[in-house]
Amino acid sequence: MSLQPNLDSLPSSETNEFSAEERRSLLTLARDAIASALEGKTVDTTSPSEHLAERRGAFTTLTIGGELRGCVGYVFPNYSLYRTIAETAVAAATNDTRFSPVTMEELPKLEYEISVLSPLQPIDPEDVEVGKHGLVVTFGGRRGLLLPQVPVERGWDRETFLAQTCVKAGLPADAWERGATMQAFTAEIFGSE
Repeated sequence: MSLQPNLDSLPSSETNEFSAEERRSLLTLARDAIASALEGKTVDTTSPSEHLAERRGAFTTLTIGGELRGCVGYVFPNYSLYRTIAETAVAAATNDTRFSPVTMEELPKLEYEISVLSPLQPIDPEDVEVGKHGLVVTFGGRRGLLLPQVPVERGWDRETFLAQTCVKAGLPADAWERGATMQAFTAEIFGSE
């Protein structure tokens, strides 16, 4: 019996919900929020439109020359998308524990990628589609998340994607077969050129 009643209720990652202007606005906000934070200032997070004021989960990923420099996000829609992007951009630049904080010298080199998440939906492991779904695995107080682009970038098949999401949660790789809760989401992904 399927835990996930209607897989088609997840929006397609090929459909653009956000206009080119909205995408530019969010990417500019990410850049400005980081620059302001590095100068000890804050950026205005008042949304310029009702659409960008909607509560959404999102991740901001920073790279330099194709190498990861930081990635932080909110899975749950706690704040407006506009505020979420400002906060996750600053956190990716200054609080991703895998990296030292971004410096002013690095700021012009940063490339930005934003992933705006759909709501989470329960999903059975056999229904997970690489390239379409991002995953959240939860078991025994541990939670791990991988964005939809991760398995594509790394050439993983479905089972490897499931296993690596478990590993990200600090769980055994086969926890997805032993009762871990699986939730899927899609993401609209866009970035700086």
